[in-house]
Amino acid sequence: MPIKAIILSAITAEKANKKGFVEEMRFVAMKLHTREQSKEGQKEAKEPEERAVTEWEPTIHGFLKFLVDSKLLYHTLENNIIQHAAYPSYAEFRNSGMERYASLGKDLEWFKEQGYTIPEPSSPGLTYAQYLADLSQKDPQAFICHFYNIYFAHAAGGRMIGKKVSEKLLNNKGLEFYKWDGDLSQLLQNVRDKLNKVAEEWTREEKNHCLEETEKSFKFSGGILRLILS
Repeated sequence: MPIKAIILSAITAEKANKKGFVEEMRFVAMKLHTREQSKEGQKEAKEPEERAVTEWEPTIHGFLKFLVDSKLLYHTLENNIIQHAAYPSYAEFRNSGMERYASLGKDLEWFKEQGYTIPEPSSPGLTYAQYLADLSQKDPQAFICHFYNIYFAHAAGGRMIGKKVSEKLLNNKGLEFYKWDGDLSQLLQNVRDKLNKVAEEWTREEKNHCLEETEKSFKFSGGILRLILS
């Protein structure tokens, strides 16, 4: 289904249940999943990371690359974009409890202590981080789309991926990247409320522009996820 048709369906669905703009973002994101990833998905699986997580064959080397690129991405989001807030709305998301940068630092330090060589950031992470840094300066609606999809995807499918990797490669060790201080469902609801509040100030055209960025968000995030299988 073309993105504009998905957006129209999202608007119709939100009007029916009145959960706010976050529900539109969730609707569009779920439709862009594959059937293997979600029962709501409509996309055909073409890339390795688009298959069901149960079919993945992760590698330690690839997982370390994924963690390093993720750390760069969250550093850009949390210590640069949100902290410096080129637009006042970004400041709403400071100290949300969803931050991941520090947790990734602890995990990579643990791997180093186990004798693993920590790689340098690679192209997928460098490219996405730079894209977000540039985008956040000029296009807040598009940036918020990426912000939502990065954090909410990690709290959902990301945890499943972490569990799968831990089972296969780490003797079920629980990494800090997949832990949150406090009740995760409440942290997510707090961020949903803030996202809805920010979007209340947007026109319908600005909301649609935000939703249209979802495909790019998936493309960039997919490039980083794919590292796990490399």
